[in-house]
Amino acid sequence: MPARRPTIRETEIKLRVSDLAAMIRKLSHLGARCNGRVLERNILYDAPDSDIRGGHRLLRLRIETPAPSRLVRGGRRRARITSKRPPLAPTPGRYKENLEREAPLPSASSWDTALRALGFRAGFRYEKFRATFRLPGLRLDLDETPVGTFLEIEGAPRSIDRIARALGFSRRDYIRSTYWDLYAAKCRCRGKIPRNMLFRA
Repeated sequence: MPARRPTIRETEIKLRVSDLAAMIRKLSHLGARCNGRVLERNILYDAPDSDIRGGHRLLRLRIETPAPSRLVRGGRRRARITSKRPPLAPTPGRYKENLEREAPLPSASSWDTALRALGFRAGFRYEKFRATFRLPGLRLDLDETPVGTFLEIEGAPRSIDRIARALGFSRRDYIRSTYWDLYAAKCRCRGKIPRNMLFRA
């Protein structure tokens, strides 16, 4: 069984990144420590009646494999299962907030089988290359996705605002959308039906 982890309140934003190499240089200049780059493969699960998605919740299986590039070293191989739900009293504003619980997994394949056996069905699948950076009180994930490159900043609101300004962004640049939202919007613009956000698609 995965180790039990406490529920945390996650506060974050996304920023659209136009120049990946320049962003890595800026993060390095600010003293951010890089934990490496991985290829993430994510699967969202739901009940047959879509009860999880309908309640604005999430159940996700994530598999990470090392993916070094010419700019960033490779990260760790691991798998995790995550649940998220909106807070009971969300703070109105420009940040995305969720209550999150996460646990490491010894085997992702066995958990896929177990979730299906419990009646959950696999839904949206999405991939991204993620390079994770750390600053005191902040987690910064640089995500290369099939719909663009984004910097996801997680931390206290004041810390998010401070580092966003230091990177040359303003509050008008903040994005609260999920990757499903961004992918579905791009599909609509192209006249396509949203399916899975995969690099090979």
